[in-house]
Amino acid sequence: MLPRHKLPSLNALRAFEASGRRLNFRAAAEELNVTQGAVAQQVRMLEEYLDIALFVRLPRGLALTTEGSIYLVNVTRAFDVLAESTEEILNQPKTITISVTPTVATKILLPNFSDLYKALPHIKLQTMATEHVANFDQDQVDIAIRLTEGNFSDDLEAQLLFPQELIAVASPFLIKELPDIVNVEQLANLPLLHDAHNAWPQFLNIHTELAGPVFNQTALALDAALAGQGIALTCRAFVERDLAAKRLVQIYPKTMILEASYYLVRKKPSQSSEDLNALWQWCLDHLNRAS
Repeated sequence: MLPRHKLPSLNALRAFEASGRRLNFRAAAEELNVTQGAVAQQVRMLEEYLDIALFVRLPRGLALTTEGSIYLVNVTRAFDVLAESTEEILNQPKTITISVTPTVATKILLPNFSDLYKALPHIKLQTMATEHVANFDQDQVDIAIRLTEGNFSDDLEAQLLFPQELIAVASPFLIKELPDIVNVEQLANLPLLHDAHNAWPQFLNIHTELAGPVFNQTALALDAALAGQGIALTCRAFVERDLAAKRLVQIYPKTMILEASYYLVRKKPSQSSEDLNALWQWCLDHLNRAS
């Protein structure tokens, strides 16, 4: 097989293929949006490279030689394969990557996936669940849900999704085993579940060390709470479904809203992407708890 670096130039092959179909340099030039002289020159260069005549020049057009006819069939087939492959790539949905924390993924995104794919069945979504704050360019992230106080650079677009309203929740089965909780001191003496945010001291206004297991993710602390292992302190948005289904109950009326909130963030688009815009709007419509 001929090495690829020894193949004729693509421009020469395009000029030959168009000229072979149209049997006219002028018509081929109009199709390729170049001059008639440029097409004739490219064909002549190809003939010199192959050391054969591909066309018989006639007073009013062209005729393919025997070798030219055989070569045209194969070159046309090669261009057809390129066209089909290119069309296949262009018609493939672009993967949209959304970066979220593991807790946002399990408690916010996953429960809404069926609604998402009903509304946007053509979108190819990749979820990046990580505590790492993704870089939009380096990590090739399109959209992120970030916990932040809202200071964004000028190249980012951001919309508030929900505040970080902390509430104390537990399994109703655990509550049956506990006394009525009437003050913070009683709550502090119950089995508390801690996550990496360590917000219990601030919530209880206690500066001493508090006992209880520590989890590196809020989702794990919530799983332990659902299993009746203790009381979790969490953002209300994460447990809305569990509260509604009575899998969890809010065991103390106090709430606390922290300065950092959850925002939907993306780079300000230089070019409009229909799928990206559709997903952005879906997130605002279905994940927004700010109002």
